[in-house]
Amino acid sequence: MAITKEQVLQALSNVEEPDLKKDLVTLNMIQDVQIEGNRVSFSVILTTPACPLKAMIENACRNAISYFVSKDAEVAINMTSQVTTQKNTGVPGVKNIIAVASGKGGVGKSTVAVNLALGLAKAGSKVGLIDADIYGPSIPIMFGLEGAKPRASQNVEGKTRIEPIEKYGIKLLSIGFFTDPNQPVPWRGPMVSMAVKQLFNDADWGDLDYLVIDLPPGTGDIHITISQTFPVTGAVIVTTPQNVALADAKKGIGMFMMPAINVPILGVVENMSYFTPAELPENKYYIFGQGGGEKLANQLDVPFLGEIPLVKSISDSGDAGTPIVLDEYTVQSKAFLDMARRVAQQVSISNAKAFGNNNL
Repeated sequence: MAITKEQVLQALSNVEEPDLKKDLVTLNMIQDVQIEGNRVSFSVILTTPACPLKAMIENACRNAISYFVSKDAEVAINMTSQVTTQKNTGVPGVKNIIAVASGKGGVGKSTVAVNLALGLAKAGSKVGLIDADIYGPSIPIMFGLEGAKPRASQNVEGKTRIEPIEKYGIKLLSIGFFTDPNQPVPWRGPMVSMAVKQLFNDADWGDLDYLVIDLPPGTGDIHITISQTFPVTGAVIVTTPQNVALADAKKGIGMFMMPAINVPILGVVENMSYFTPAELPENKYYIFGQGGGEKLANQLDVPFLGEIPLVKSISDSGDAGTPIVLDEYTVQSKAFLDMARRVAQQVSISNAKAFGNNNL
């Protein structure tokens, strides 16, 4: 008996998207169903190329066809993606804005922001990165771009736009590209806010799935300016295991949850979680305490995005302008890639909640 498209769709309606809690057919994630004799092919449209559940969903689809349609069917699945968005971000072409913040300095926020952006890009997303840490920009150093100057270009409306610098597959802008690295930036709040807005409004970002923002530490003018000017998809909070860092991270989360700001929390990242010696890669030594970041996430009912190890090569790679996530064969790189996938997962969940799954 010939296989029909209706049989295939009925079978795939038994496969649930684990995060969105609805089946793939209802979510309109199954497209281009083709049947030639015993050969069945179709596309699964994921909500992000960085989906951490990609292999599990593909396997579930194969099993559904085998069980509900025919165990002899030859199944070809094209796993692709279309990144979702929940609102107009205020930046043309940008689907999602992800803020990376910390309650205090010294917790490795910029390192997390850089490796998050690169991790999303490595998974196949179009990514931009803004260094909004006006008083201590670090992106030029971490990308080996000291002294680089973005070019100005004319867009179709005849307006002059800044062209973000491209490196390692992502687009970059930092206030550090426009100031003397050897001089402080003695700007008051209004001037700082204007400079930050220009990084968004005066740049030609093109089409981006994610625009990652490296915010300054603390809770100040820049956080409020960005949150109230541009609809931010969500915030990633970076902490270390010590109680003093956790207390400040809690304040940072509280700021984003304030009614006047109201930015969803995508989750907590615990940086410098444990030390792993190079000669003993399986060993973990929690020298600053264990489980603080996860406990904080549980207390505030927000996702825990993972632990990043305390390893010298992470800071060395940033200082050298080659962030660690570019190295595919280290425990440190895997930790950042896993974190990036979880962030993309939370963005998809947040977008689906905002639109009742209708934006897929």
